Amino acid sequence: MAQQILWDCHMHSSFSADSSTPMEEMVKKAISLGLEGICFTEHLDPDYPKTPDSIEFSLDIPVYHEKLLSLKDRYRKHLNIRFGIELGLQPHLDHYFHNLLKEMSFDFVIGSSHVVHGYDPYYPEYFENRRESAAYMEYFESILENIAFFSEMDVYGHIDYVVRYGPNQNREYSYGRYQDILDEILRRLISKGVGIELNTGGYHYGLGEPNPCTAVIRRYRQLGGEIITIGADAHMPDKIAYNFDRAAAVLQECGFNYYTVFHDRKPEFLKL
Repeated sequence: MAQQILWDCHMHSSFSADSSTPMEEMVKKAISLGLEGICFTEHLDPDYPKTPDSIEFSLDIPVYHEKLLSLKDRYRKHLNIRFGIELGLQPHLDHYFHNLLKEMSFDFVIGSSHVVHGYDPYYPEYFENRRESAAYMEYFESILENIAFFSEMDVYGHIDYVVRYGPNQNREYSYGRYQDILDEILRRLISKGVGIELNTGGYHYGLGEPNPCTAVIRRYRQLGGEIITIGADAHMPDKIAYNFDRAAAVLQECGFNYYTVFHDRKPEFLKL
């Protein structure tokens, strides 16, 4: 079966603190895969807590933009390249992000929950000395907190990101177990015109599911959600468009016959 999803709208390069891949390598790999377009969504997580590996998720946006524009021009006959960002949301950053989005003309903005009350679930400390279910619930509650303060993103990223790093990952996680709070998240996003993404990172983390899981995507559609972007969350070339065939099948199973890409912050709906 021919590839049905030809845009990868969530990827990182060496402009993100957790990637060492030059941007041009990501572009060349996307071309070799036959993609029509990509959107870089480099990390910006202000006030990121101190970590054992001393990572700081800052971003030199002007230099990033300049490099992207040069590659966009160089490869314009082979690939559409769009300018995005992944904002690490925390309630007290609402004014900072509001002003940033007034100043910068991004094509696409992902809002994501990485830091939960001072901890990133990527690090085991988040899960220490408490039940995994409580850690997951706190993560989902923090999403509601973030939405209450800031909703100017185009989509909310990897809504169940936390399960990637839980001690049991998703062996005891399901939509049904957290249905009430997940439904509330989806309803609030829909009411604010914010979409979600199908992030295939869950597959390469061994979950057997995208983030969020299929049941959440299905529920989003049932509640009237229409905007859904696709991204592999690649930080290296070999993860670009990862398991996009499975992503297309999930979308169709959940009632979508299209996926969404953004240009100048406006959604475009592409048929599967």
